[in-house]
This record gives sequence, structure tokens and C-alpha cells, in this order.
Amino acid sequence: MSEQRRRLIIDCDPGHDDAIAIMMAARHPKLELLGITTARGNQTIEKITKNALDVCQVLDIHVPVCMGMTRPLMAEPRLVEARIHGETGLDGPKFAPLTRKVDARHAVDFIIESCLTSDQPITLCPTGPMTNIAMAIRKEPRILDKIEAIVFMGGSYQHGNVTPAAEFNIIADAEAAAIVFTCGRPVVMMGLDITRQVLCYPSIIERMAKIDNKASHLFCDLMTFFNKTQKAVFGWDGGPLHDPTTIAYLIDPSLITTKLMFAEVDITHGQSYGRTNCDIFGLSDAQKNVHVAMKIDVEGFWNTVETCIRLYS
Repeated sequence: MSEQRRRLIIDCDPGHDDAIAIMMAARHPKLELLGITTARGNQTIEKITKNALDVCQVLDIHVPVCMGMTRPLMAEPRLVEARIHGETGLDGPKFAPLTRKVDARHAVDFIIESCLTSDQPITLCPTGPMTNIAMAIRKEPRILDKIEAIVFMGGSYQHGNVTPAAEFNIIADAEAAAIVFTCGRPVVMMGLDITRQVLCYPSIIERMAKIDNKASHLFCDLMTFFNKTQKAVFGWDGGPLHDPTTIAYLIDPSLITTKLMFAEVDITHGQSYGRTNCDIFGLSDAQKNVHVAMKIDVEGFWNTVETCIRLYS
């Protein structure tokens, strides 16, 4: 009997790295992508939803794309990440006129409906602010019994990338992240600590370009632009491929070493607002609730990315 595919929903704000996460998840035989939901983050909800549709159109991915929350649960909306992702949120590639249509269902309702009607557990994979996930949990708590895990990109047990304390996806809606951290289901955190280990150097772009299919063309267009902005903002020669670490983990958990620990989100609105406080050394007696990524097999990660790109040949 063949191995049962893991069902997942990607909740995202494309975003160059979100786009590559979608690319990886849509064709891999171990995964069954049920749909894509969007929430305001890297750019406005309208722009990032169009980006998700563009990625699906160019890669011939046929799943529902549902527009979701337009602002955080409680805080005022923060600035979008145009300095990294450009004015469209996905600058670099030249997309054909869009013919794909957004699904009429709201993202929150799609998540709830998918969980309640599935005969198998569903993994939620947020690669942007977790507003939709938190709202779905609050609106219909029964979905918790149907969630296998929430595997997200965000946070850091060390330093942030928006403030010294906070990473973008968390600070964009810290209250939503706090709800996810305390939801009682398995939560796996792919933080900046490991995503900054998988920098997409020019040699990686050259490697993927040799595949010469529609996925490799999109990958190279995305990462060429992404590398320029990462160099300008952070001084790196290669952009960290943040969001695809979630998909790599779902494909092959052995690639990423995690440690279960107590973690909480700072929602006190002080200088460390949005920080993910991770108790690595077990200093607290609080119940351990988050599997925090500590180490990644860099070579294995890039091999997995290449495998996924080749599936479009």
C-alpha cells in the first residue's frame, strides 16, 4: 500500500519565498495541497492574493485560492515589506495576464470547512502572519481535533529582522501568533535561526537554472530579485529561503532538528513586542508547547528544493 499523502493548507502572503513554498508543495508525492489562503503581510491582501494566483497559473497548479484577513486581529496594520519583496510583493518575474479567479470563500471559512469535512487530519502551514489561522480557531474551535500540526515559518530564538527582538511574520500579528502557540495542537516553528542558514547564493540559482523548466525559470527570476534586496537591506550575498523550510520539513523531517520547549509570544507592546520567547534551557516549569527548529541539513535542503523543481519537467 502506498504511503498516505499528508494533507495541507498553505496560509501565506506571497512573497518570493512563499511562492517557492507553494511550488514545492503542489507537486511532491508526499503532500496533498488542498488549497492556498492569503492574509495581509508582505503586501496588501489584494496584491498578495494576485501573486498566489499568478504562481498557480504559471505552474499549472489547480487548487482553491481564498482571500483572507485584511488586517491583524487587534493591532494596527504594520508597514508592508516592499523593501524586500517590491511594490507588487512579487517583483522580478513577468507574469502573463491573469485569468485565474479567486475562490469565493473567505480564507477563514475555507480552513474551517476543509478541517471539519476531511476524513484525515490536516496540517496548516502558515508562511505569513497567522491571522487566518487564529481567527479560524476562535470562530470554530472544533477544527482543533482535525489539525494534525501547525508548521509555520516565523519567529526566532535569537534575533529578529524587523526589530532586534521580532521577526516579520510574528510582529505583523503577534496576538494571532499567541493564539496559535497556545492552541494545544502540535506547533512546529521554523525560525530565522535556521532559515538564515539556507542562503540562496548565485551558485544555487545557477544550479537550478540548469533544470530548465517552468519551475526553475520562476525560481531563478524570484531569487535574482530577492537576492538584490537582501543584499541591499542585510548585506547578504544570498537571500534566506525562509518559507520553504516548512515544506522541506513536511517532506523529510530528518532534514531539520527541532527541540520541544515552552515558547510564548510577547504581546505586551513594549520594546520586545512580537518576540518569540523560547525557553531553550528549560528555565520555566511551563508546559512545553512548541517544537523549535534548531539545525538544518543545508545540503539536504537544497537537494529537496531541486527535487521539487524537477517534478515540473
